[in-house]
Amino acid sequence: MTRRSRRARLPRPRKPGDLTEWIAAGFIAFAALWAAFHAAQAAIEVIFSHWYIGVPTGMGVAGAIAAWWWWKAAAARRRSARLRDLRLTLADLDAMSYTAFEWAVHDLMLRDGIDARHVGRRGDKAADVIGHDRRGYRIVVQCKHTTTGKKVGASVIYTVNGTAGPTHNADVAVVVTNGSFTRGAREQAADYRIHLFGREELHRWAAGGTSVQELLKLTTPLRPWRRLRHTSMRLIRSSATPRSKTFGGNRRR
Repeated sequence: MTRRSRRARLPRPRKPGDLTEWIAAGFIAFAALWAAFHAAQAAIEVIFSHWYIGVPTGMGVAGAIAAWWWWKAAAARRRSARLRDLRLTLADLDAMSYTAFEWAVHDLMLRDGIDARHVGRRGDKAADVIGHDRRGYRIVVQCKHTTTGKKVGASVIYTVNGTAGPTHNADVAVVVTNGSFTRGAREQAADYRIHLFGREELHRWAAGGTSVQELLKLTTPLRPWRRLRHTSMRLIRSSATPRSKTFGGNRRR
């Protein structure tokens, strides 16, 4: 594993603090929407009144979208090809820092053809890697690295259950550790339908080359309406509205 440089991050915009700031923010948002609406209306009028402008414009937009999807698919294939032979032993993983462990999980997902991105940082809301499978599944992974053999407890499962679906819009939630899980954690994970990767699963995945899709038993395509929802969510980058207190449906009785 090569060491990755930390990317500089722009400061996040803060929420308005008082009523005056909320009013100002609302006015700015309204002005921006008004300007965008009139600009779009003017552009549509020009396009439909001058077909020789509209046709090339439409073809150009369609071509740009097709080129973007092609470039994205080609980039994913190149990444997967570079990492096709990636193997990591448990000793390799044990010697890593927690950040390097997160990136190792990220690279293993790329190896398996998953469009993965590393999101782990302070305030990540129990998600370190988020990936999209070719079948349409959105996989959210929480990584727990240990150098002392400490077991992952039920509190981690509770946290993942509360954020995987409502916050990250996950279809599949996974907790990965180079250690092990307490009995309570395993019981809660079974109730909440959260997948657990301990040392045995991690060895099969990282060293043995078994794909994460095989370990998770993702053999059937995701339902079309879920795929459409994920696509729209990725395009507009909006937050999912909390739907249920239990990830993956009703809790088992």
